[in-house]
Amino acid sequence: MSSIFSTLGIGYSALNAAQVGISTTGHNIANAETEGYTRQRVVSTSATPIPLAAGNVGNGVEIQDIKRIFDNFVFDRYSAVSADKEYSDFEQQTLDQLSTYFPEIDGVGIKSDMATYYGMWQTFADNPENDSIKIALVEQTQTLSQHISQTVELVENLQSQMNEQLVVNVNQVNELAEELAGLNIQIEVSETTSGYSANDLRDKRNVIERNLSKLIGADVTNSKLTANMNIHSNSNTTEGSYTLSINGFNIVDGSSFHPLFITNKENPSGFYEVSYDRQDGQKIPLEEIISDGKIGAIFDLRGGTIDTTSGVPSDGILQNVISQLDALAQGMIEGTNNLYAQNATGKMESNVIDVNAGDALITSGLNINKGSFDILIYDIDGNEVAKRNIKIDDFTSMNSIEVQIAANLDDNADNSANNDIDDFILFSYTPSAAGEKSLSMNMRPEFISNGYTFSVADNLTTNEFATGSNFAGAIGLGRFFDGDSAKNMNLAVDIRNNPTDLRSGYSTNIGDNRVALDMVQQQFETYSFQAADKSYDSTIYGMYDITATYVGISTNSAITRNETVSTLFNSTQMEYDSTSKVSMDEELTNLIKYQTSYGAAAKIITTVDQMMQTLLGIKQ
Repeated sequence: MSSIFSTLGIGYSALNAAQVGISTTGHNIANAETEGYTRQRVVSTSATPIPLAAGNVGNGVEIQDIKRIFDNFVFDRYSAVSADKEYSDFEQQTLDQLSTYFPEIDGVGIKSDMATYYGMWQTFADNPENDSIKIALVEQTQTLSQHISQTVELVENLQSQMNEQLVVNVNQVNELAEELAGLNIQIEVSETTSGYSANDLRDKRNVIERNLSKLIGADVTNSKLTANMNIHSNSNTTEGSYTLSINGFNIVDGSSFHPLFITNKENPSGFYEVSYDRQDGQKIPLEEIISDGKIGAIFDLRGGTIDTTSGVPSDGILQNVISQLDALAQGMIEGTNNLYAQNATGKMESNVIDVNAGDALITSGLNINKGSFDILIYDIDGNEVAKRNIKIDDFTSMNSIEVQIAANLDDNADNSANNDIDDFILFSYTPSAAGEKSLSMNMRPEFISNGYTFSVADNLTTNEFATGSNFAGAIGLGRFFDGDSAKNMNLAVDIRNNPTDLRSGYSTNIGDNRVALDMVQQQFETYSFQAADKSYDSTIYGMYDITATYVGISTNSAITRNETVSTLFNSTQMEYDSTSKVSMDEELTNLIKYQTSYGAAAKIITTVDQMMQTLLGIKQ
């Protein structure tokens, strides 16, 4: 009877093995579309045989484990290329949007507005006394300045979106990393208690690892690798210590979680900075360390390194575009104002200037060069009646310029001490009630009543407009444009309020169009534009072309990179899917196989039952 019962046990073990196989196959089919699910296979072996006199007799089948079909090397490549894909997708999406801000087609865009603007100056030069042309020029100037301001505002808004997205993504990293640390505990408890692989928990962990890699390019390290050759030649798992790191900084260490910190409290411009809190309490900045995943793309787009003085990024594609637009606007503002200061007027007032009266102007941060400028006086008929040369060297300050203006000199060589520059001009450089400093140069009231006017004309070392001192342009003296950047560039408020006061000449003589002609010539002049730490020697048109070309090249490069990365991602995903993803055809085949095995095992049990019934019948 013992042999019959042994055979019954063999049949039962076969029945159980087939049932486990059917259940595992059903589990695979049910989770075929579950994200991150890895197909599973039953690992079985023959049971320990029964030793008899005739030899070892088979004792059925045993279920050793249910293993995942998983290749750690393939998964690591899949995670890495997923990080590249996320970086590339986000970069291209952002730059595609950026490129729409520079629609350089016929009749559309800042460059077209520039061409119209300089064309209006030519029309004004041809008709200097025509009020309708003055109004048209004022309107076109406002159109151009607003277009530049709106463009940089769009870029800044895009940069701000990147900045806020950074907060969301870093919080996601922390949430996922904390969940990952908790999963490590669950996996350890489950596998220690049962002695079997926690397949579904490991699948969930792999999903989190890949999501973290997509966000920040994380690396996973396990101390030990084991292969299961009974399942698949490419099937392997990892055991032992577990770390997930970002360029060497562990944010998950087994069951421990080390969060990233993000704050903008010490940044006046609101740009967030990301840091890692080391065990010794020192916070390590990560902006220059994180280069992969979506967060890496944000740093490369927004800018990662924050300038401690300005509070804005010193790098990044968007910041480079902003800096270039600011350089364009600043160069155009200063160059135009330097020319417009040649107009005869009764008063001039500068921008707010953060320079002490005794500070050297050359080293003050203002774009003032060594050289000189002239102050000229015109009578009521527009005739030049006095001129004084004001020199600027390494030591010249506002105080020393005032001394030069106040000097008792005979500027017109008429041996009179009552009709020279010091007699006509009132110079004042004093702080306001709010503490703001500005320069004002005004004609004395008694001369204004007699129709006298004055102007400031730069002395050029060559015929090029950029070779002068740029004193009037740098401080905004008698300005045509208000502002000092692309964001606040605008037509001067006095001209906006009174367009017909727009002046075309050096003097008040009817028909004097020399300033208007200088404005026309400006479009062909080469200036030195300072954008962050780079200098561009170009025309105003050329500086805009540099910016538009930079955007175009960056966008096209992103598109090309995305195509390459997408191809690599698709091939890697196919390799991963072929190893670990559920194949419905394979599972249905297995289902038939296990169904057949189940039926055969049931037949063994039925046969043994019939044998036992026969034996019981003989006994009766």
